[in-house]
Amino acid sequence: MKVANGWQDYKILATSEGMKLEDWKGVTLLRPDPQVIWKGKNLFDCHYNAVYRRSEKGGGAWEIKKPFPAEWTVSYADMTFKVKPMGFKHTGLFPEQAVNWEECRRLISLAKSKNPDREIKVLNLFAYTGAASVACAKAGALVTHVDAAKGMVERAGENARLSGIEGGIRYIIDDCMKFVAREIRRGNRYDCIIMDPPSYGRGPGGEMWKIEQNLFDFVLSCAQLLLDKPVFFLINSYTTGLQPAVLKNILTLALKDFKGKADAYEVGIATEEGIPLPCGASGLFTGEDYAG
Repeated sequence: MKVANGWQDYKILATSEGMKLEDWKGVTLLRPDPQVIWKGKNLFDCHYNAVYRRSEKGGGAWEIKKPFPAEWTVSYADMTFKVKPMGFKHTGLFPEQAVNWEECRRLISLAKSKNPDREIKVLNLFAYTGAASVACAKAGALVTHVDAAKGMVERAGENARLSGIEGGIRYIIDDCMKFVAREIRRGNRYDCIIMDPPSYGRGPGGEMWKIEQNLFDFVLSCAQLLLDKPVFFLINSYTTGLQPAVLKNILTLALKDFKGKADAYEVGIATEEGIPLPCGASGLFTGEDYAG
């Protein structure tokens, strides 16, 4: 497991019985987490600003306990992100992904050190509010940021500006599968690809996406967009039960025509309890010139 433990503005205070108590730069939120199947203290007896309560009919809603700003910012290293309680328990940021932000930056910086004049092009799919896009742009890459949700793409632009980035990111509001198909026809190529696909979803035209059924074929399609000597291909998954080895196998098979190394790992985040909270898995293919 790669554990994100470098945060100053965020921490997990406690975990128990399907919930996690978090401090987001002074704002305390109590949110559901399906990985927390152990018991600790009763978190509902703790002091917090808001709790997300699930509904028996599906979904849920935030219950405010103590006033706090409608939105605020948190920083990680030289990056700043806007957060706020959103639908379906989200805040607009996944802090555990800091381990992947750092790795993306390291690999891009390594590629640029080998050839300072080289433009490193990154395609970020299902890019959400753009934390990975910001990380790659900070390392000097040119980023194409694609997400179907207009509001999330707008938030990504805000996060880039908050982080001091005024250029270098191209924002696309589109279905990721349709965008990739068009890029293949256009003959465009990228050094790096990042994807954070949902477990389940529907496209703007009603297209159905199920990660177990569609991920491998989609990675095969994306492989057509890689340059002959890619820097990396990163897949993130929050699907419960999807083992890291599955992501490694997908990358190994789908990218068999490229020289490099596929790896996979759990992603977690440190807690004040001294245990890491599991937060999904990542698969990383690193081109042969950059593999450690």
